[in-house]
Amino acid sequence: MAFSGWTRNSVFADLFYPGNPLQLKTTVERLLVREKEIKDTSFLLVPHAGYIYSGSVAGKTFACSDISQRVIVLGPNHTGFGRPISIWTKGFWKTPLGLLNIDEEISEELINILGKECEDKEGHLKEHSIEVEIPFLQVRYEKVDFVPICVGTENYVELIELGNAISEVVKKFENNVSIIVSSDMNHYERAEINRVKDEAALKAIEKLDSKELYEVVAEKNISMCGYAPCVASISALSKLGKWKVELVDYSHSGVFTNSDEEVVSYAGVRCFKE
Repeated sequence: MAFSGWTRNSVFADLFYPGNPLQLKTTVERLLVREKEIKDTSFLLVPHAGYIYSGSVAGKTFACSDISQRVIVLGPNHTGFGRPISIWTKGFWKTPLGLLNIDEEISEELINILGKECEDKEGHLKEHSIEVEIPFLQVRYEKVDFVPICVGTENYVELIELGNAISEVVKKFENNVSIIVSSDMNHYERAEINRVKDEAALKAIEKLDSKELYEVVAEKNISMCGYAPCVASISALSKLGKWKVELVDYSHSGVFTNSDEEVVSYAGVRCFKE
């Protein structure tokens, strides 16, 4: 069973990442390679493919980023299940490494702002984008409580409303909340085409310009699967102060398949106070 009450059991163990607890812990530890100075980080963009493809980018990004003990994790809805904005509001998420607590105070505040209809499990039913980040949180950080938000809408107004709600909640908790967006970059084009498209998206993210990101994805046909949660998140972040946005790492699936044809690319981005 994938679900038992308000506990979500792992669905993608042995598919996207190892299902054996010891092997999983060892794998994540090996991926947590720190190549940059550690910073207190308020925002992360990390990829969510199988660890063999994108785990190195994710690991390098987590490794150099100290985050708050309270985290909002947003990912795209690849499946079409659930509400346009699906918030898992209580209980636990379980991986082979154990349980990760849902931060019920933060989820309650978000629901109070966005409406009861956003309390939804179905959007998370068969979605991998948030689950694959959980083992990194469990291994890298001593204590984290989180709120998972699966974003299935591409409506700009709705995304900005979500961003406004997140910024209100972060302010209420005195900025002691980090935001993580789970997203791969452009899909299934040649590596050099991916890089050009990804640079346009990353330029907008670097400026924390939600409108530019939204528009450039459409104009340049960038298949960044998590651009919608990223639009909401950088909109929130832009209301919370001045930030330094840094690209930690960039790669693509062809590095592992030895082909530059039809690759998926991955970026790791962190944001911290200037």
